[in-house]
Amino acid sequence: MRKIVECIPNFSEGRRTEVIDQIVASIKSTPGAVLLDRESDPNHNRSVITFVAAPDRAVDAAIRAARTASELIDLNRHKGEHPRMGATDVIPFVPIAGVGMDDCIALARVCGEKMWRELSIPVYLYEKAATRPERENLATVRKGQFEGIRDEIATSEARRPDFGEARVHPTAGITAVGARPPLIAYNVNLGTSDIEVANKIARAVRHQTGGLRYVKALGFELKDRGIVQVSMNMVNYEGTPLFRAFEMVRREAERYGVPVIGSEIVGLVPQQALNAVADFYLRLENFSQDQILEHRLQSALEAEE
Repeated sequence: MRKIVECIPNFSEGRRTEVIDQIVASIKSTPGAVLLDRESDPNHNRSVITFVAAPDRAVDAAIRAARTASELIDLNRHKGEHPRMGATDVIPFVPIAGVGMDDCIALARVCGEKMWRELSIPVYLYEKAATRPERENLATVRKGQFEGIRDEIATSEARRPDFGEARVHPTAGITAVGARPPLIAYNVNLGTSDIEVANKIARAVRHQTGGLRYVKALGFELKDRGIVQVSMNMVNYEGTPLFRAFEMVRREAERYGVPVIGSEIVGLVPQQALNAVADFYLRLENFSQDQILEHRLQSALEAEE
């Protein structure tokens, strides 16, 4: 079986298209790396790029992209709604075919070592690749963001990187590299400009503060639209499906007299996650994935090979 790894690096730039174009070009220039998606958000000032490759090529493409980002992004000048600590903020590896989580953990370690050796960017390992329990949660790793970590890294043992010296890169900061299962980035937009409403709803929804398991959530302002947003990472879409998160946000918003005006998926989403949404809202009886035309067609074509 062909070995395929998905990599979804996040970059602290969502406004300068020419910068993102150059980062994307560096990925596409890697032999065997296939670009699947790119998403940029000017409010968050952040871009999410998705590509797949063989394991060794995935690391090569990630390093090329991080090199380009380090040359073009200066965190001292960066402003945006989304928390960040690095020009290349996070690099997660996700097993897709012919590889397991242990393989992706090994890739994360190889990538982290190369980030420091070749780019002088220190690295924290996070999620399944974490070397300490407290670093499994990205929010804990990134607490304080670039400025806070820069001020504490030399004196705090808790801030010491897994790779590199106890100092941030002066402009590119520090990067989190990890391994994880597929994640869905899902945002719900609210018909209000009151950020406190979004923060309260995010607090009610996120697992860490008593909400839904497998959900991380923050409130953000979308100033150009005059609204706020509950931004969620669904780290296990089978354990807590999309519709459950949406419904909880909607019900919490009703308590404040605020309507949900839309939602969005950032990056790619597994078909199974959307099937579950259709199943829930349509109340389908005895529905199976084999009833999806494209799925049945793919199965038939594979059987003929």
